[in-house]
Amino acid sequence: MTTDVRHDDFERDLKPLWMRAQAGDDVAYRDALARIARRLRAFFGRRMLSVADDVEDLVQETLLALHLQRGTYDPALPVSAWVHAIARHKLVDLWRRRGRREALHEPLDDLDESEHPFAADDEQPVRRDLGILLQSLPAVQQQAITLTKIEGLSMVEASARTGVSVAALKVQVHRGLKRLTALVKDDS
Repeated sequence: MTTDVRHDDFERDLKPLWMRAQAGDDVAYRDALARIARRLRAFFGRRMLSVADDVEDLVQETLLALHLQRGTYDPALPVSAWVHAIARHKLVDLWRRRGRREALHEPLDDLDESEHPFAADDEQPVRRDLGILLQSLPAVQQQAITLTKIEGLSMVEASARTGVSVAALKVQVHRGLKRLTALVKDDS
């Protein structure tokens, strides 16, 4: 019953903020998103214990989806129900991506040493192109992507190496990847 009371309080406090935000109140919008982000961190955190590093990325993806889809909100419905529906879709999307990706790969630990893949010469142009793309990013985004996505460090390890908070690193990675995606699409 305590959970229902907290949920009701959340909705009671969020609904007027969201309605003001929908009417163009920037301060209410920021406050509503901050409250939603806290709720999403708890929501995803309970469901992603084995992949806790992805919680913040999923929170950011969901907030972006809320922003892009805010015109679809029906004022007759609870805001929290709309938010949680979008959050559940983002979570399912992550699980699907993970399942597909993991199904495509055979663990290297199960392979004999002679079966391990080797780096082919044709990977060099890819590295060169990636290097050129990375140079178009601000230094903080370059470093965050290089450490986490290329060198394979965890967010905690990259944070320890750089002295930048895990949350700030995640934001830089997200922004950098978004910018790289835009650059690649522009070149297509």
